[in-house]
Amino acid sequence: MPACPLGTYAYAIQAGDTLPLIAQRFHTSAQAIASANPALRRSNLRAGQIICIPKAGGPQQTAAQTPPRSIGPKELTLNNQMRLLWEQHVYWTRMTILGIIFGSPDTDATVARLLRNAKDIEAAFKPFYGEEASAKLAALFTDHLTIAAELVRAAKAGDSAKAADAEKRWYANADQIAAFLASINPYWSAQEWKKLLYDHLAMTKAEAVSILNRKYAESIAIFDKIEKEALVMADVMTQGIVRQFPQSFK
Repeated sequence: MPACPLGTYAYAIQAGDTLPLIAQRFHTSAQAIASANPALRRSNLRAGQIICIPKAGGPQQTAAQTPPRSIGPKELTLNNQMRLLWEQHVYWTRMTILGIIFGSPDTDATVARLLRNAKDIEAAFKPFYGEEASAKLAALFTDHLTIAAELVRAAKAGDSAKAADAEKRWYANADQIAAFLASINPYWSAQEWKKLLYDHLAMTKAEAVSILNRKYAESIAIFDKIEKEALVMADVMTQGIVRQFPQSFK
């Protein structure tokens, strides 16, 4: 087992762990854990993997003094809701990619279901952020999903100019989402969200390219990574909301 530096202690990752959940247990932040483990890929955590956890109280504090934080039923409900929304987000994105590429007769219905994800996110955010901010976020996610479909259609048609334009707007939209999330919650970092969303876009594009090239096993392997990162984004959302509105989770 690798030795952890002064001010940190070793932790063996458990099945289902994500950096935000580990951070919650040990009263630190996902960014602090990532900084203490430069080689760690947050979207590819493995059960049994040893990482170094920063001690919340500094080098003099022991692991026994930073017990795992229990998660109450209200927080668990929110986390399950966020995880479901992000699972649906990536699942219906994949179904849309497949439908567009293979001309499935249910493509229009699939796209409609995909776009409903933005409205479902709006409904989940409304109790905390009100109608205006939640509607703004839904509009940004609608653009995110719509541009993704545009990109796949352009790639299928071999229109490289149109695909490049869609991809440019896709990343600009990710910047807008990251900035907006950081503007409504002080515990969300625009930089962290930008990285998460950029990784999400890059993997989704790679997934679509693999399907276009008939490399189906490869596309499934990529989707597995997309799904893991989606759960990370869900947990980051949960952690930020709980920290911003602690009274709602008592």
